[in-house]
Amino acid sequence: MKILLVEDDVLLSTALFELLSANHYTIDIASNGQAGLELALSTEYELILLDWLIPKLDGITLCRQLRKQGYHKSILLLTGKNSNADIVAGLDAGADDYVIKPFDPEALLARIRSLLRRNGAISSSILTWGNLSLDPSAGRVTCNEQEILLTATEYKLLELFLQNPDRIFSRAVILDRLWGFGDAPTENAVTTHIKDLRKKLKTAGIAEELLETVYGMGYRIKPVPNRPMSIGENNQHGKKKPSPKDMTSVNRVLERFRNSFVGQVAVLEQAKTALLAGNLNEDLQQNALREAHKLAGSMGSFGYPEGSRLGRKIEHLLLEDSLLSPEQISNFSQLVTALQQELTKPALTSTAPNVPMKQTHRLLVIDNDPMLTKQLQAEADSWGIRMKVAPNLATARSLFSLKTPDAVLLDLSFTTSEEDGLILLSEIVERSPNIPVIVFTGRDSLADRLKVSRLGARQFLHKPATTEEIFQAIARVLSQPQTSEAKVLIVDDDPVMLAGLSALLTPWGLEVITLSQSQQFWKVLIATSPDLVVLDLEMPIVNGLELCKVVRQDAQWGDLPILVVTAHTEAEFLQQAFAAGADDFISKPVLGPELVTRVLSRIQRTRWRSQPGRSKA
Repeated sequence: MKILLVEDDVLLSTALFELLSANHYTIDIASNGQAGLELALSTEYELILLDWLIPKLDGITLCRQLRKQGYHKSILLLTGKNSNADIVAGLDAGADDYVIKPFDPEALLARIRSLLRRNGAISSSILTWGNLSLDPSAGRVTCNEQEILLTATEYKLLELFLQNPDRIFSRAVILDRLWGFGDAPTENAVTTHIKDLRKKLKTAGIAEELLETVYGMGYRIKPVPNRPMSIGENNQHGKKKPSPKDMTSVNRVLERFRNSFVGQVAVLEQAKTALLAGNLNEDLQQNALREAHKLAGSMGSFGYPEGSRLGRKIEHLLLEDSLLSPEQISNFSQLVTALQQELTKPALTSTAPNVPMKQTHRLLVIDNDPMLTKQLQAEADSWGIRMKVAPNLATARSLFSLKTPDAVLLDLSFTTSEEDGLILLSEIVERSPNIPVIVFTGRDSLADRLKVSRLGARQFLHKPATTEEIFQAIARVLSQPQTSEAKVLIVDDDPVMLAGLSALLTPWGLEVITLSQSQQFWKVLIATSPDLVVLDLEMPIVNGLELCKVVRQDAQWGDLPILVVTAHTEAEFLQQAFAAGADDFISKPVLGPELVTRVLSRIQRTRWRSQPGRSKA
């Protein structure tokens, strides 16, 4: 497999070269975007590994130019940018996937394998866990070369976990993945199948427990016990593992890089001295900015995760357009000193055992009730949650900017502030639309519930509630299926509207398919199998009302959720839409939070109601 690596950081590109070579890939390296473009168009590669910030032609521009010229092979973006807007920009430019710096080598290798499988560059590979092997091409599971006889469901369960070693699967997600729309059992059946699978694996000689239960959330596969994890090891897909000689060369490169960080930090020390003296020139500032960006992206991968965090903070300070204030200069000085001290510590070696984290989710609680927050703190650990408390909105904003949580529990009323929690809810959803927010409040009017829904909160929980009810609500939003598992088909003859609606939904992880020619609707529907359709009612040739009727008349697609978009909200017009088969409507101009809330809630509700025993009414 031939890979093109476009990266200007010599340290990182050399390490990646060693890592990928040890895993039997052939690597070409380009140190700038223009050279990368020329190589990509003149040589056959199965995948391009592309840094975002590179000279001559940045990664985003390179992506766009390649796609514009018909380049169809996979592009994996390496980026230190981790905001939703940056990620969306990268994917919209043509990247197939992205990895955020600093990255875990195993995770990077897994992403590469996934993309190569997706474009057919490699066939299905053997999945392994210790002495256990699953061969997808033969449909066989063996332990020490002795076959284990599994039912079809047990086989699919095992394959699902082996393919996703770091992911927690709730029972609801397992139902969606392994069973069809109409024949799924109850969630209790998942527990039974997992129990049976565990028993058969133990009988076959696998003494260690392979699957673990994450309380309140679901199941995941455990790391292989007593197995030193090294940077070049490939344990997931049955490739030949690097020989001890291969691993020695990789670790030697990493050791050399750790020592070279001293030179990069020295540049930041020069900038610190100049800042304190009041004579930092533009050249030195830009040089320091480049080094800070490289340190932020690479130190964590080479054993200094705290160094990456410090480097990113320094980078953000140097990005300031205006002159730094005395307070910011002091902060910069302290960060550089902390970075120097970090390098005096031993690096976290890549051969350290891979221990599972007991705490898997970060929760930010924004509430000024000390008794409640203490009770939540006392129980958070048992639910696998690390919890931060903000007693007011100002503290919440500060904590949120330091580290993005996985979920937010938000009260609406604060006695010491005139500011309403709804304002912060709006800010959070606009900044990080993928983060689920649970509103937990004593206010219970319809007006408040409508505001919360329209702003994009995932759940509304009324006070008082027990701590168990609160954590169950948190577990529900954290264990809901990834929205990337849902497809939305948008049909509108206006390309501007298509682009706008797609931009509103894509940041939520939804796979959005757009169609401007309504006469192609049935062909695209069959080809893409969406979970929901958004239709404009007024289109030439075939209008939205006609498409609604066509869908509802089909036995297979008759239950597909349909949202219509219309500028006409008169009762008579809406009555026609509902009579034709629409489930809901969104009025123009479309409000982002309203569209997202209606789409996500309709998909979740449809999946919930599809489970046996649920009412279809």
